[in-house]
Amino acid sequence: MTDFRPRVLVIDDEPQIHRFLSPALDAAGYEPVRADTAADGLKEIARKAPDAVVLDLGLPDLDGKAALAKARAFYEGPIIILSARDRETEKIDALDMGADDYVEKPFGVGELLARLRVALRHRLRDQGAEPVISAGDLTIDLVKRLVTRGGEAIRLSPREYDLLAQLVRGAGKVVTHRQLLTAVWGPAHEHDVQYLRVFVGQLRQKIEPDPSQPALILTEPGVGYRWMG
Repeated sequence: MTDFRPRVLVIDDEPQIHRFLSPALDAAGYEPVRADTAADGLKEIARKAPDAVVLDLGLPDLDGKAALAKARAFYEGPIIILSARDRETEKIDALDMGADDYVEKPFGVGELLARLRVALRHRLRDQGAEPVISAGDLTIDLVKRLVTRGGEAIRLSPREYDLLAQLVRGAGKVVTHRQLLTAVWGPAHEHDVQYLRVFVGQLRQKIEPDPSQPALILTEPGVGYRWMG
């Protein structure tokens, strides 16, 4: 009998990244797989789809965002961006293009492993099509479109519910302003960030135990929101 170890493909051209990340992944119960270029990484994904991918944006043969777009054409697993590029636009673009999360270099291995665990849980939930989500005494039934706390229904407007559903379906994952605005209000509103903030505030008032210190809907400054229920 062999133990199942999730395969994590690390696509990065820096040898030192592989030197310290591979042992850390191995110790955490993963099977690390190495690729030094975008071409090698894409070939590895096509050869045997890994359970998750850690992708650097600064690759020698192809920009990481282009590699992300190519990977997303045939790979549905979690992709976590790893990059020294710290501009918000780079982060937002990568998330909008299908990345599950974004970790900036230099980074702590503990943080990367935590984000990897969240991304893998999120994909498993997607595959299981979990219809009912619970967070403490809060329950969200995505089939019945019903939100309750302690068995009592919480009245949400249609827009508030749609916004909550989008966040819940992306559990643990950063959902960008653009993704939320486009999904709930349509492409014409993709830049109405202040409008979105108002609705998130209303939603927090109704579902957060303490709206002044949100624990369920977390803000990712300048980027979007993350459901942590």
